[in-house]
Formats: sequence, C-alpha cells, structure tokens
Amino acid sequence: MTTEPAADLVERRIRESIAMQERLLGDDAVAAMVSAAELISEALGRGGKLLAFGNGGSASDADHITGELVGRFQLERRGLPALSLSDNASAFTAIANDYGYERVFARQVEALGVEGDVALGISTSGTSANVLAAFESARAGGLSTIGLIGGSGLRAAVDICIAVPSDETPRIQEGHTLVAHVLCELVERAIA
Repeated sequence: MTTEPAADLVERRIRESIAMQERLLGDDAVAAMVSAAELISEALGRGGKLLAFGNGGSASDADHITGELVGRFQLERRGLPALSLSDNASAFTAIANDYGYERVFARQVEALGVEGDVALGISTSGTSANVLAAFESARAGGLSTIGLIGGSGLRAAVDICIAVPSDETPRIQEGHTLVAHVLCELVERAIA
C-alpha cells in the first residue's frame, strides 16, 4: 500500500497526462491525425461510412466517436454514417459463439463494410487479435484502415496509424480521447 498523499497522486497523474500529450505533439501523430480526418471526411463525403471497433475501454471510445459523428460534436450539420461494431450484443455474442472471439469485428466488417468505407480500430495494447483480424477483412473488402493504438503494434496492418506515446494504459486511453475529439472536430469542419 502506498503512503503517497491523495493530492500528490492527483497532481502526479495530471502531470503524466500533460507530458503524454506533449509527446503526442512531437511524434508523427499530428500528421497522422490530419491524414485520418481527411480520409474519414472524404469517405463520408462520397456516401461511405465509418466502422469503429475495439475491446473494453476502446469499445467505449468507438461508441464515443461514432456517437459524435451520428449526432454532432460542435457544429450543427447532417448526421454522419458511423457505426460502432460493439453495439449489437446479439451479433457480437453470436459471432463469438459461432466463430470465436477473434472474429467478432472481422465478421461485421465483412457484413457491413463496402469498398470506400473506413475501418477505425482502437487498441490500447496495439496487439488485439480481433482488431487485427478486422483490419485484414477491411483490406480484403477495399476499406481504408486507421489504427488508434498504444505501443507499436498493428502499424503494418493499417493505412494510417495514430500511436499514443505511452506504455501506461490510463495515459494511452486519455490520449485516445483527445485524438477522438480532434478527429471529430476536423471531420465535422470538413463536412459542415
């Protein structure tokens, strides 16, 4: 058990998050975010859709991103076609039961994705087997792929990779939320 005072812990965690965000500015992440937003905007502008997916907290991030696009982020505009592949519990559990957990996203990409759509996979570890399988299905179907990850995994599996520069899950997830908001704002500006 730690004896660190609560206020010190709070300050340390905030400083760690700020440091991660500053490293995010120094990496290739800024250019990758701009490219990802352009890719999504172009697809949506052509009548395509965004398919987002991830496990655990990353599933929540996929829900968050798609919710901001279907609803609105900051600007009044038409709703944008975006789906989170963890939302349909019946499909998710049926696929896991019949094909295995590694196929839960890949099967949905096969069913819902069409050439010109964008698949956005989110993985804190950067090594999720079911996210990788979904990227393989996306590529086979002619979808563009974006990885929002921690670490260096999945880089070769995607067209655009946005990697949050941290090894700590909470910092990576905080970075993913920031990236999600930036992507939503850039896409919304381009569409509106």
